[in-house]
Formats: sequence, structure tokens, C-alpha cells
Amino acid sequence: MSQVQGHRFRRRAVVAALLVSVALTGCGKGDAGDAAQAAVAAGGVEKPVLKLGFIKLTDMAPLAIAKEKGFFAEEGLNVTLEPQANWKVLLDGVIGGQLDAAHMLAGQPIAATLGLGTQANLIAPISLDLNGNAITLSNRVYGMLEPSLPKGADGKPAHPISAAALKPVVTSFRQQGKPFKMGMVFPVSTHNYELRYWLAAGGLNPGYYTPGDTGGTVGADVQLSVTPPPQMPATLEAGTIEGYSVGEPWNQAAVQKKIGVPVITDDQIWHDNPEKVLGLREDFAQKYPATTAAMLRAIIKAQQWLDADGGKNRAEAVKILSQSSYVGADPEVIAASMTGKFTFAPGDTRDAKGFNIFFDKNAGYPFYSDAIWTMTQMRRWGQIPADHEDSWYLEKAKAVYRPDLYLAAAQPLAEKGVIPAEAIPQTDGFKPVDNGFIDKVPYDGHKPNAYIQSLKIGLKQGQKVTAAGVTGS
Repeated sequence: MSQVQGHRFRRRAVVAALLVSVALTGCGKGDAGDAAQAAVAAGGVEKPVLKLGFIKLTDMAPLAIAKEKGFFAEEGLNVTLEPQANWKVLLDGVIGGQLDAAHMLAGQPIAATLGLGTQANLIAPISLDLNGNAITLSNRVYGMLEPSLPKGADGKPAHPISAAALKPVVTSFRQQGKPFKMGMVFPVSTHNYELRYWLAAGGLNPGYYTPGDTGGTVGADVQLSVTPPPQMPATLEAGTIEGYSVGEPWNQAAVQKKIGVPVITDDQIWHDNPEKVLGLREDFAQKYPATTAAMLRAIIKAQQWLDADGGKNRAEAVKILSQSSYVGADPEVIAASMTGKFTFAPGDTRDAKGFNIFFDKNAGYPFYSDAIWTMTQMRRWGQIPADHEDSWYLEKAKAVYRPDLYLAAAQPLAEKGVIPAEAIPQTDGFKPVDNGFIDKVPYDGHKPNAYIQSLKIGLKQGQKVTAAGVTGS
């Protein structure tokens, strides 16, 4: 860009920002969605140069596509995407301001706002995807349980595979005086809660957290520990863990390396479950409403591109994600789960058209009920140490999940015909009662306490956890 062009660009940005400031006069914290719409109308992007963080997983695809297909640029944004070493480093980067926003675990902005670990007011104005994870077991453990698995007409294991099949293996380890260990990516990750849900549905206790404890192994039949996603296969191969819950391509990497067997996808644990979000500081959205709206518009367009025409663009997406600057895995490994199939073992590839959903089924809308489900699992396993009224769960969900900001970005796209109007749900923020769980226990986001009580394994009302175990009625 020439100096003259650069000067003109900066002058337009300054003028637009002044118009935005006038438009936003008198807008309070609760009017952020209106503020964003006013800023968009004024035409200003207050902060055109952004740095966004991500972890090397295929579900960071909306960010990579928004950059590579020019959607960020269309919105006047110059975005750098920067891989992070692990989820804690990524979280600290957003809180500290080194990152403007990030591809984030759904539980991270919730936990930060609740003060579980680092206290910070983070928000999630858009969900990035549905599904995308799986649980993999080591060859040794799979070999121990495979003979007992029900088989289909083709001789292959019938799915979904219940964790009940794992109970004799865990018992065998215990009789030998060895703990049975599995990995997950972060204590407040969906991977942790999905793994715990699967284990508990099969009659295995994954353990409880005590205040200030990030291990969560009190009373555990299966001990869970944290491993960064790209390190999962190597950790499994080293024998440090006997299985793990992680996003792709790291389950497929275990298949390719012939060191492990995926036994269940998260869609089989909870059908069409929410996964990652875009996380950012609340004060960023307040200070830069037009920038926030522009960023969300670019991501929404990228999500639509990823799901367009039954996935016609997925092969191109695989090539983009395979670059070392993004996921950096072999295209064949990424394609094994990204293109409508999922490989459970060599010779056992099955249809999985919904394994990665980015735009369809209102995947981007930040539903309050999704945030509340995450908090029910935090309470179930002791991360939220005490009981709260149902109204508390909704209050906290509304503080973090921000459909007002999502709508401020999505509605203009629908009005212009960029996305279909039906892509924006008509909702009060709650999904219908969900019966898509492996144990068939229904979830009603309006009644979190009743839901917690209905789960067989986990804390019940009045119970707390100490190092000695669970106490209370």
C-alpha cells in the first residue's frame, strides 16, 4: 500500500470511528448488540489489525477459511492467525491482550467468568462448530475389550460402543495395582465432559474435583489428565495413558500410526453437541463494536463456505488446514474425518456426514442452553463446588454467551442475501429438550438442577467434595 493510500485508509477509519462514538453515546453494557449495529451502520472498523489465536485442530477451520478465502479482508480486517502451545497459553493470551480473540474451548470463557482458575470477563458471541471429537483407546486396551463387543452383520463392532465394555479392563488394572489413565485436553474442555459423560454412562466414575484441584481424581475409577491435543498420539504411544478424548486430526493420527483405535465419536455421546467458540474479552467488544461485528461476519461467511452444497468445499479446506501454519497434519489424516467419513480402524471407515458441522443446524448461534449444560457438568464433577438456583445458571450463561452480538452480525448478512434467513434461529436462547445423549437422559436447559439430579453418577444436591470423598445428602 502506498503512503497516500495508507493515509486515506487511516483517515477514513478515524472519521468512521468518530461517527461510531457519536452513535454509541448513551449505550450501556446491556446494549452491546445495539451498539454493534450502530457501529456497523456508521461504517467504521475501529481496530483493523487483529491477532487471533488457535490450537492445531480441524475445528479451527472457520478462522483459517475466513483468512484464506478473503472473508476477513472483505470486512476490512487484516488478521494474523497464531497457533498456541496449549489451551492455558491461549487463554492467558486473550486475557492479557496479546490475542484479540481466539478459537476457544466452550468452557473457557464460562470458567473464567465464574472465576474457576483465572478470573476474567470473557464472552462467546459465536459458536464455531458442532461435534468434531472422539475417544481413542490404545491397541492394548482395545484388544482386551474387542472380543466382548457386539458385532454387526459385517463382523465389525456395533456402534456406539458403551464404556461398560471398558469396566472389566479397568477392574483388571486395579487388581494389578495399576491405575487406569486417560487423557483429555483441559479441565473445562468439552472433551473432558464428553469423556466423563461416556465413562459415567457406562458405570465408571471419572472422579471429582475439590476446590483448587485441577486433577479431579477423587473417587476415580479412571484417572484423567491433561495433554495438549497435538501431543496425544505420542503420549499414548509412550504408554503414559491408555486412551484419550481429543478433536481431529489426532484420533485419525492414532489410526494412521497404528497405535490406537477410536471407539466412539462425540456425536454418538451427545448428538450434535456444541464444540468450540470464539472467545474474547468483554471489554474488547465494548471498545470495538464494529470490529467485533466485522470479525463475526467474516467467520459466519467462512462457516457457510465450509458447509456449502453438502460439503463440496471440504477437499479444499483439507488442503488449507494441512498447511504447517494451521493444523500441519497430512491431508489424508485430516480428510479421514473432515469429508463425511470417519475411520475407526484400518478397513473400518464409516459414513459420518455430521462429524464436523460449522454452519448447518444453527451451529454458529450461541445458545444459552449450551452454556448451561457445560455448567451442569462443572457442578456434577465438583468444579462448581456448591449448589445454585436455576436462575443463577441462566444469569451466568447470559453473561458469557452473547446472541445479541451474533445477531448484530448475522442479521445484516441475511438482509443482503449473503446467508439464508432460516440460518438465524427464532429462539429465546434455549434448544428444545434434548434426548440425544448416549444414556437417553433428557436435558432441559431451563431446569439444570433437575438434570443434574437425574444423572446416576455425579454430585447431587447438597453434596460437596473433599480430599476424603463426597459428603452431604
